[in-house]
Amino acid sequence: MDDLLVRRVRVGLAGSLSDVLIKDGRIAAIAGPGQAGEASESLDGHGGTLLPGLVDAHVHTAQWSAARRRIPLGEATSAAHTVDLVLAHLLAHPAPPGELVLGAGFRDGLWPDTPHKDLLQKALPGHPVALFSADLHTLWLSPAALKLVGREHPTGVLLENDCMSATAELPVAPEAVIDGWVADALDAAAARGVTEIVDYEYTDTVTAWRRRLARKPLPVRVSCVIAKYLLETAVERGHRTGDVLPDTGGLLTVGPFKLFVDGSLNTRTAYCVGHYAGTESHGLLELPPEELEPLMRKASEHGLSPAVHAIGDHANKIALDAFENVGCAGRIEHAQLLRAEDVARFAELGVVASVQPAHQPDDRDVADRHWHGWTDRAFPYGALHRSGVTLEFGSDAPVAPLDPWDAIASAVSRTDDGRPPWHPEQAMPLEAALAAASGGRASVAVGDVADLVVTAVDPAKLSPAGLRDMPVTATVMNGRVTYTS
Repeated sequence: MDDLLVRRVRVGLAGSLSDVLIKDGRIAAIAGPGQAGEASESLDGHGGTLLPGLVDAHVHTAQWSAARRRIPLGEATSAAHTVDLVLAHLLAHPAPPGELVLGAGFRDGLWPDTPHKDLLQKALPGHPVALFSADLHTLWLSPAALKLVGREHPTGVLLENDCMSATAELPVAPEAVIDGWVADALDAAAARGVTEIVDYEYTDTVTAWRRRLARKPLPVRVSCVIAKYLLETAVERGHRTGDVLPDTGGLLTVGPFKLFVDGSLNTRTAYCVGHYAGTESHGLLELPPEELEPLMRKASEHGLSPAVHAIGDHANKIALDAFENVGCAGRIEHAQLLRAEDVARFAELGVVASVQPAHQPDDRDVADRHWHGWTDRAFPYGALHRSGVTLEFGSDAPVAPLDPWDAIASAVSRTDDGRPPWHPEQAMPLEAALAAASGGRASVAVGDVADLVVTAVDPAKLSPAGLRDMPVTATVMNGRVTYTS
């Protein structure tokens, strides 16, 4: 492994100008300009700020890479408008007859009308159309697309488990094509300072990433999450969370074991103590305690740390109770609505709050409607931080773009448009947000792994809007330059 000298960088927020010497993938020296030593390769930081490399702790990588090529539906204000967006795209970019039309990113929580397969059939008679909601918990299919997955359905709008299983049955591009899309997406992530991702794709992630690494060097480290249906396979393989996979140069590790307790806010399936405004529904309990706890116990006994999807306050209580009863640490993914008495339990039980701050400004209007009266404890990052809870940031891409600066800006500002901050008491300090977006690393020091980002501007000098558009000068992963501007 070649040595690298990173010249003319300010180490940390408001740091002094320094050179940083990297040897064998670790920081060997930090000293004044011209004093850190020599290396076979150098990188000019142009006076930028050197920070720990950024980590996206929750990505659906294959879906994100595919979504970047789907019809964007995030601006849709109704079911009818969604169909109009699909038609406008196809007018500009015609699809071959019979080819599956794919769209992604709609949010129907505030729509005045209801999505239905007949709307797609009327607009595109006989054409297979599959539209994914932004949170990936709803799949809207045309009659022809329903036939592709061998299903009959009264509305063509599939939720939760039906959505997930139908998604897995849709036609997909060949592996080599998908791997090419993933490679492009990872290069884009490296350009935003990302040096590591945690891949929550619902597939055999270990096999997929070994294949991709064999095809092309990776610009990021990857933690390979174990899906529920692969628990026995993971145990047979001897996988344990945190283990480095052999013959991967330290770039691939075994991730946690993923389980779902409930659904999502936009689909109104997040499992809550109270009922959704105007309904008698409390959401959907996907995995009751009597099923959740044995799975967590078995995984933990075999060295696999549980990562439990819980969005509603009742789902989070169930997840925390399960961690306490099983006696293991782990992670709760999302933690979007919490009872006040459950906030401190994360720290007490050693449970990481793996959160996606960009979801808060995206979902504030839906939360105001469907979680009316509860929003003071929704997306409660400030309360978790003040209680000493370990927070880690992710995007849940493609639910939000794979860009940690978006998460940092949202956590600090609690808004992403011209509106006032939403529950600003739940904002986080910049330093804490940077650490949560860096896998817990709060500084750069000699001996650290050389996963680093150089920003053109000191983040402390920027407004939240400026943070979101942070210019990245360079990214270094394992001592190797993966991006330069």
